[in-house]
Amino acid sequence: MEYLKLLGILLIIVGFALKWDSAAVVVVSAIVTGLLSGMDVVKLLETIGTSFVANRSVTVFVLTLPMIGLIESHGLKQVAVNAISKLKKMTPSKILNVYLAARELGGLFGISLQGQVQFVRPLISPMVSAAASLQKGEKLTDVEQDLIKGRSAATDNLGNFFAQNLFMGSGGVLLIASTMKSLKYNVTPNQVVQYSIPIAIVTLVIVAIYNFLFDKKFQKKGDK
Repeated sequence: MEYLKLLGILLIIVGFALKWDSAAVVVVSAIVTGLLSGMDVVKLLETIGTSFVANRSVTVFVLTLPMIGLIESHGLKQVAVNAISKLKKMTPSKILNVYLAARELGGLFGISLQGQVQFVRPLISPMVSAAASLQKGEKLTDVEQDLIKGRSAATDNLGNFFAQNLFMGSGGVLLIASTMKSLKYNVTPNQVVQYSIPIAIVTLVIVAIYNFLFDKKFQKKGDK
């Protein structure tokens, strides 16, 4: 009967595999797990509510969505494109690598840029597209536009994921340290940060090289 408590995990796997609504899948899985674990309804609702309040900062990015839509409607994207068009030495890789360095530097000081919404879509991706078009000497194809969107998003994800534990006060560092202590391992937040620094540096180097190779997709036909 103990295995029934794992039914919630199975629901999450099935729900994500079938592409059901993510929020609904998580909530239903939490309710099922709680009920099968012997929790009464009141206690279950209290636990879910407490967890939501404790992690409410995760949903703060929603407040920025109206602002992003407003500045995009007033031409922020076009301003970014025009700025890059005037900088003829800027290439897609240079823009991506500068953003990657800024992403990791932000992680060092505990600054979360929430990159996909605030930076990648309205700024980074259009800037990279403009630089690629200038480098190629002609309009980009739909396939090339999609490649740039994917590369921009990937650079943001890599910078965020591998540099999120560079700040001792970040939630991830504190969670790792507390979890290791609960398992009888004397691990401090400072140690977690120390071992995260080499990972962030390696990520910066490897992704930068990959971005430089990405430039070759947009070389002018006469330069190939």
